[in-house]
Amino acid sequence: MSKRAQRKIEHIQHALTTGQQRTNGFNDITFVHQSLPNLSVQKIDLSTKVGELTLSSPLFINAMTGGGGEETAVINEALSRAASETNIAVATGSQMSAIKDESERHSYEIMRKVNKTGLIFGNLGSEATVEQAKIAVDMIEANALQIHLNVIQELVMPEGDRDFCGALKRIEQIVKEIEVPVIVKEVGFGMNREAAAKLRDVGVTIVDVGGYGGTNFSKIENMRRQQMLQFFNEWGISTTASIAEAASVDHISVIGTGGIQHALDIAKSIALGASAAGTAGYLLKVFVEKGYDSLVQEIHQMLEELTFIMTALGTSSIRELQNAPIVISGNTHHWLTERCIDTRRFSMRNGK
Repeated sequence: MSKRAQRKIEHIQHALTTGQQRTNGFNDITFVHQSLPNLSVQKIDLSTKVGELTLSSPLFINAMTGGGGEETAVINEALSRAASETNIAVATGSQMSAIKDESERHSYEIMRKVNKTGLIFGNLGSEATVEQAKIAVDMIEANALQIHLNVIQELVMPEGDRDFCGALKRIEQIVKEIEVPVIVKEVGFGMNREAAAKLRDVGVTIVDVGGYGGTNFSKIENMRRQQMLQFFNEWGISTTASIAEAASVDHISVIGTGGIQHALDIAKSIALGASAAGTAGYLLKVFVEKGYDSLVQEIHQMLEELTFIMTALGTSSIRELQNAPIVISGNTHHWLTERCIDTRRFSMRNGK
């Protein structure tokens, strides 16, 4: 097994052991209860528009695995099969392994083999070239391509990159040259509105904020170091603050990710301005510990519970849920206030 493949296996193992500490900020968000919602569960429409993409629901399985040989192929097959069965989108982990080593292609290609018509997102790092982006898309017949930003992870990674110059220019070139939408995503450290605006200005229409509070790749990489960089373990912008920051930028769709574990997290992400919400580590843990059937059941349950929450709020669509009144408190309120984002506008909305 190559060093890169072994690293992918270690990432999975460490992701399962480090867990998620609910530091994503969602406990700071409270919906304003509606005593007269005037709505039935049967009238809820979960479909959503994310940039140029139309999703059957805001929930999707976000990037995790690939390039670790048969072990990651098994995981990718299960995740993609579950996405097909529940009619949600799914993303793969970085495909650079397969671009550099042909023997790893199977761990990615299996996703399209078991999910022939569903939405599948490819994935590469910001070091990727246009040619590599085209290879990644073709490899799995991707409906969109994620370009991940993982500066902190790379700095902590013993064998990681140390030069991050030119990333925005490379992203701009990929946006111009490939035929599918480009989603630029963070990997657990959050995204501010300035970064979102820069990406929009080079043609990106979708950002995935990857906020602090989910899988902590600094902790994962520190577990692989002899001398830890502990200060990066607490580094980042919470998921809730990241969504609100990115959503304050005009003409860009926001995906909320970072420690999302249940339907209420999804609903709160949307109320903060996201159009979709991805979960990765939580569903990986369900599959590894409980198996495929439990994974499918968990997804169905999350979708059903989201319809219940929307019914209780009197919001029949994702667009209406984006206008549901919420009260923001705690660290999220403090962060947004200091960043001159008016939190009162969230609490005074009428849900329509």
